[in-house]
Amino acid sequence: MTVALYARRKSWPLEAVTVRLRHGRIHTTDCANCETKEGMIDRIERELEFVGPLTAEQRSKLLEIAEKCPVHRTLVSEIDIRTKVL
Repeated sequence: MTVALYARRKSWPLEAVTVRLRHGRIHTTDCANCETKEGMIDRIERELEFVGPLTAEQRSKLLEIAEKCPVHRTLVSEIDIRTKVL
């Protein structure tokens, strides 16, 4: 949604955005740039498809905007979940 809103505001010819995600768990030893060094971690593989006659520069900027969307920022940040049973 963030990408589509940005493209609309810029009047870019973005016709559709498709996001495909795959989730799995990997050993931390298979992740060279991970902070956690023991056990297993979650890995999400993301594919973005921008449909429309966009320039390479526009596609690059849309990828940059996708990295800043609220959902992406939440997923890559440290998360503290606190549960209360009522």
